[in-house]
Amino acid sequence: MGTHKKTLQEKLAARTIRRPPALVYLALANIWKALFIKKLGVRFDYRIDLRDYRDGPYIVVSNHASRLDYIYAGIAFLPHRLNWVAGYNEFFRSHLAFVFRLLQVIPKRNFTPDVYAIRQFANIIRGGGKVIIFPEGMSSIGGSNQPSALGSGNLLKHFKVPVLMTKIKGGYLTNTKYCLDERPGRVDVVVDLLFTPEDLERMSADEVQLALDRAIRHDDYAWNKIERVRFAGAGRMAHNLHHLLYWCPRCGAEFAMRGEGDELRCSACGNGARLNEYYDLEPLDSSCVIPETPRAWFDLERARVREQVAADGFVLTERVRLGVLPRYEYLKDQKTSEVAGEGELRLDRSGLTYSGTKDGEAFEFHLKPDQVPTYGMCTDVTFFYTFYKNDYYEFIPETESTAKWLFCTEEIHRLTGGAWKDFPEA
Repeated sequence: MGTHKKTLQEKLAARTIRRPPALVYLALANIWKALFIKKLGVRFDYRIDLRDYRDGPYIVVSNHASRLDYIYAGIAFLPHRLNWVAGYNEFFRSHLAFVFRLLQVIPKRNFTPDVYAIRQFANIIRGGGKVIIFPEGMSSIGGSNQPSALGSGNLLKHFKVPVLMTKIKGGYLTNTKYCLDERPGRVDVVVDLLFTPEDLERMSADEVQLALDRAIRHDDYAWNKIERVRFAGAGRMAHNLHHLLYWCPRCGAEFAMRGEGDELRCSACGNGARLNEYYDLEPLDSSCVIPETPRAWFDLERARVREQVAADGFVLTERVRLGVLPRYEYLKDQKTSEVAGEGELRLDRSGLTYSGTKDGEAFEFHLKPDQVPTYGMCTDVTFFYTFYKNDYYEFIPETESTAKWLFCTEEIHRLTGGAWKDFPEA
């Protein structure tokens, strides 16, 4: 009999995570420090003395502003070595896999239970190590926070070790989700203590989760209305912004907005705005109807969707390509999946259904609303993903509709009694 060739998935599942090696960790951290801190205007504000936490275990929580948060938060805690938790699917990308293995990063399937991740997390903490998590589960879509993933309060309360935090301000405006350009300006990183072990002992898990959400909540657009930091957009401030701001507030058309250069304009009625280097929306003329900030626009779209999904007979459908993770060879050229099929994606109050093909054969699956509270979007907002029976499935829609899929799925989850709620004040 031939020797069984292990898949990438099997190799990852067999890996035991340890504390990152000091030499490698500190060398990479200092390279990133030299490359990014001055260039992106990163400033650190320490409200605690990290020397007080040098010897014991602790957990760091942070808002997840952008894909560069590992640099901001990691450098803030030097010379302490942190074990990071990152999305499971990222471990299959060739430019990340080797570094993640070197730095002993913990893989976690986002927005679904993952026993392996919790076990590795526990091993590090009980061994005296330090772990950092982004409780939102993915970097900011619209410039502010989503509520923390289900179970975050339980996790912190269970371990009862100090919980430190970073709050990153300006990170989204430097690296937005709708455009992958880097836009240097300024990033402020606040380092503070969030919970003592005594706090966690006396608080309920729900109280911990609510306090966590309030502590790390941040809106970059509102922040820059006060700070007035100029971000270098190179004439592309609104490039692809229509992926998020797809609805016209004047005529109500959906998917008629187009973001090109510094302008966002509705092809149906001409309504639009210029997005300047402070991220101010400047109406193109006096007849234009424009929300105060892109985040305010994003929230209006969610409110509209909330009404739509509450209507009888609501259904959302889309032709999509289906992406999966490779079995034996890492993804190259910054890819996030291999396209393995195509079909129809359908969402209604019964849940999410994919019906189409995979690997040349008929393939279908269904997730109930409580099983899919939201989606992951690991690079930009041109696609989204979820997990079914622990397997990763990525959906690449024919139309630029990812933001609407995100809103509709989240609001159906909540409408049908799902446990992942919006912020109480929302």
